[in-house]
Amino acid sequence: MRIIGIDPGIAIVGFGIIEKQGSRLIPIQYGCLRTKAHTPEPLRLKQIYEALTSILEKYQPEVMAIEKIFFNRNVTTAFSVGQARGVMVLAAEQAAMPVYEYTPLQMKQAVVGYGQAEKRQVQEMVKLLLHLKEAPKPDDTADALGIAITHAHSSHIEIRMNGE
Repeated sequence: MRIIGIDPGIAIVGFGIIEKQGSRLIPIQYGCLRTKAHTPEPLRLKQIYEALTSILEKYQPEVMAIEKIFFNRNVTTAFSVGQARGVMVLAAEQAAMPVYEYTPLQMKQAVVGYGQAEKRQVQEMVKLLLHLKEAPKPDDTADALGIAITHAHSSHIEIRMNGE
């Protein structure tokens, strides 16, 4: 199964594509999409949508795992990230790709084994689990790979619960 993990944002969108082959997790491609500050938000959303659509077409993941957003401070940022997340989910829907959502707590628990893990711990565990030479950076990329790993580890549970 090929999985794309997404850490949504408006300035930086982390993405990570992995392949699950039995119990092995193989990194395919990862990085981040960036939009420039002071660019009109509709244009930023279009740039994210087009870049993500291109990645989906090129790497053909079967499912998208995306981080659920949680904000307790900046409402304006929450709205912007929510809109960006919407265009990401739209891109998946247009590619007829199921979307699964995971909270940061679920990802940290699945990747590190501790729901309050620090960014550095997530980066190091992603490096170990995917046998990478270096920890993925920025944090957004490591988080996206972590979300993909989370889905890889929990997808068999989802299948059983849905009777598939």
